[in-house]
Amino acid sequence: MGKGNAAEVFLVFLKLGLTSFGGPVAHLGYFRSEFVERRKWLSENSYADLVGLCQFLPGPASSQVGIAIGLSRGGYAGALAAWAAFTLPSAIALILFAYGLAAVGSNWGGGWLHGLKVAAVAVVAMAILGMARTLTPDRVRASVAIVAMVVAILVPTAGGQIGGILLGGVVGLFCIKGARPVDETVLPLPVSRAAGVAALIVFVALLAGLPVLAAATDNAVLKLFDTFYRVSSFVFGGGHVVLPLLKAEVVPTWVSNDAFLAGYGATQAVPGPLFTFAAYLGTVIGGWQIALVCLAGIFLPSFLLVIGVLPFWDALRKKAAAQAVLAGVNAAVVGLLLAAFYDPVWTAGITNRFDYALGLAAFVLLFVWKTPPWLVVVLCGVAGQLLPGT
Repeated sequence: MGKGNAAEVFLVFLKLGLTSFGGPVAHLGYFRSEFVERRKWLSENSYADLVGLCQFLPGPASSQVGIAIGLSRGGYAGALAAWAAFTLPSAIALILFAYGLAAVGSNWGGGWLHGLKVAAVAVVAMAILGMARTLTPDRVRASVAIVAMVVAILVPTAGGQIGGILLGGVVGLFCIKGARPVDETVLPLPVSRAAGVAALIVFVALLAGLPVLAAATDNAVLKLFDTFYRVSSFVFGGGHVVLPLLKAEVVPTWVSNDAFLAGYGATQAVPGPLFTFAAYLGTVIGGWQIALVCLAGIFLPSFLLVIGVLPFWDALRKKAAAQAVLAGVNAAVVGLLLAAFYDPVWTAGITNRFDYALGLAAFVLLFVWKTPPWLVVVLCGVAGQLLPGT
């Protein structure tokens, strides 16, 4: 993988930030299409390693994968550029929605929004197909994927996902032999171990110190920052999992239940990470300035964890035992994607025969005609508005 610069990273992620509908699982599909297949910034194995690592970390997995890709391509400036470009389009949209809530109405979206959900079905299906070919090439790893899928379906919580990944790692350690050789240049990271340790120390210090400092100063802005930092630091599973936790923290102290639910609906209608819901909440609480505070609070743990863990992860995966564990974990990630493909991607996107036909057409466009995912998203949005039953 060649080196780039922050401007290049920003432009690529800006396109993704404007077109990546469908939630965190779909984001991983968009990322794979863009960075593994099209631009070849990462190998399939390297990308799967990043996904597997970020499944272990609390916070928004897709945003963390994006930060790691930006870090690898363009250094610290690249990491910031990747996050900003992927996050700001949806954050700005939600800030504007919060300001114009009375004029938006409860039915904003309609058929075109449902069409975007159908597009996500096709994109995720493509991602699963591509990853399964590489990451589940034998009976053991295919079986790991199926078991992880069953665990995730039967235990539809973050605990089920983590359990499936841990199971994959254990099976990999004892049952997978002849793990792939590691390409020494596959994931260059301009982060030293000292910098990684420093980032982890800062992460823990903020997690422990912010509540004390907020209580001592009785500063409302600091309390908000602490709230969003703490939620992001403890939520595993990302995406929709953060919403009930945020509701428990901000309703009714800072935001009414009705306003919270209105923002939740709007968050489903924008591309990019679901954690940008923080921008909407911050705007309702105190305007766009507070929105920036809430955004910084909810995403800062991701920066610190990615920078802190990646230097050690890259070294660890070069050991034979670690490679075997990673092979099992990567197979389990395929299973988790299969589970998520059913619920919520399929169940939300395919609700009638018209959805099924549109989803199949979108898959053919992606798989057979190699149509860019963003164009498929646009076409599905238009079709969703025109087709009956959506």
